[in-house]
Amino acid sequence: MDEKNSDLRVCAVSGDANDSLTRRVYAAPERPHHTAFKRDCERIVQARAFRRLAGKTQVFTSRASDHFRSRLTHTIEVVQIARSVAKELGLNEDLAEALALVHDIGHPPFGHAGERALDECLKRHGLRFDHNIHALRIVEHFELRYAAHRGLNLTLGVREGIIKHSRDYTVAQYPELAGYLLDRRPPLEAQLIDLADEIAYLTADLDDGVESGLLEIYHIREHVDLLGECYRQVEGQHAGVDTKYLFNEALQRMQNVLTDDLIATTQANVRAIGADSLDKVRAHPERLASFSPLAESQRQQEKRYLYETLYTSRELSLEHEKAEHVVTDLFNFWITEPDELPAGYVDQIESEGLARVVADYIAGMTDSYILLQYAQVKRTVRR
Repeated sequence: MDEKNSDLRVCAVSGDANDSLTRRVYAAPERPHHTAFKRDCERIVQARAFRRLAGKTQVFTSRASDHFRSRLTHTIEVVQIARSVAKELGLNEDLAEALALVHDIGHPPFGHAGERALDECLKRHGLRFDHNIHALRIVEHFELRYAAHRGLNLTLGVREGIIKHSRDYTVAQYPELAGYLLDRRPPLEAQLIDLADEIAYLTADLDDGVESGLLEIYHIREHVDLLGECYRQVEGQHAGVDTKYLFNEALQRMQNVLTDDLIATTQANVRAIGADSLDKVRAHPERLASFSPLAESQRQQEKRYLYETLYTSRELSLEHEKAEHVVTDLFNFWITEPDELPAGYVDQIESEGLARVVADYIAGMTDSYILLQYAQVKRTVRR
């Protein structure tokens, strides 16, 4: 590869008509001037599950403030980063965008607290809740938009990326995923999504933490090295400006530093193994999209800081306890009273099993809708 050329275009997913990753389960009419992956972006954005992300918690519930990120606004931020990285690397931007749009579509209400609670409920029935696998079920089965088939009929490239963007699965453990090339690494477009996600939420959670009053700017500056360095740079350029605006500038600069590092390190990793094709990226035993050792240590430091000061704070812990209580109580209610489920879900019990059907119903809810259901169930139980 020409060292003067900064991109990795030869390792990109082509997305052309002969590319197996553009294959769909069902034939679909062509759209002039639309790539297969761009059409997937449109299908995802038009899905009900995507719209429901507006009502799902990222860290703070929207009931506390209209300014906090939801799953939807977080997704938009991930799209911006992922597409920017893909462009700089010469990768398939439309595929990166589609994967960023869909990466959180399988999350239940109440963020990670809701996911933990749902997983614990399913464990009692010998099952697990995995938001990647649930996302695949959403796009393949639950979404009903087309006359000829269930699901969104997304390309193989997007469906593979849904499963593999953030972790590896084995056929031995997940035989139902055997069609998704589990013995091979995902393309770089999928590999970068989890890291773009990290960049987005590490920046946003500091911002929302300060907005909530649970974090203080001076404390972040002293304990998060990367943010502190960015803040000092901004402060030196804008003396006398209000701290809040300096902090906002420093957050953007921190995001840019991590994004640029991801681009440069991924370029270096690909060149180091002499990868000159997608096949070589796929055959490599490790993922090639990564941060440098310095940026990785800075990322880990900030993540520890957020866990110690924000995610496990008393205020959020109380929210998480309530969320887990709501999810668990509703799960137990519908397990004992399956006839109280909507008719469409009752019809699926024979084929899917009651526990999985109840989990599917809960996972699709927004924060506000699950609280309404909880109130209704409480009234039913008291009668």
